[in-house]
Amino acid sequence: MSHPETAPVVVHNHAHHRYEILVDGERVGLTAYRDHGDQRVFYHTEVDDAFAGQGLAGRLVEAALTDVRTGGKRVVPVCRYVAEFLHRHREFAGLADPVSPDVLRWLRGELDRA
Repeated sequence: MSHPETAPVVVHNHAHHRYEILVDGERVGLTAYRDHGDQRVFYHTEVDDAFAGQGLAGRLVEAALTDVRTGGKRVVPVCRYVAEFLHRHREFAGLADPVSPDVLRWLRGELDRA
């Protein structure tokens, strides 16, 4: 007999520059970013294979984008999943800035230092 699971929870892990989605208290996915002025540059999203197909990545990114909007920042969707989410969810359309060569160069430098 299976035990009931609690609803997934999204938390903002400021120290690690990412939003995490937790199931029964365990991290099963994340979307990582770096802040660049008033822009939050998302560069990677993942969900553990065991939890694939359950809509968790969408819930995670939706919560992250809602938090960004509430905080008055802009989004730069370097991560393909975040870019596709923004394209499919027009309610977030006005939140995105284009991915520019300057931002990509800056991000590469940030991640090389990490």
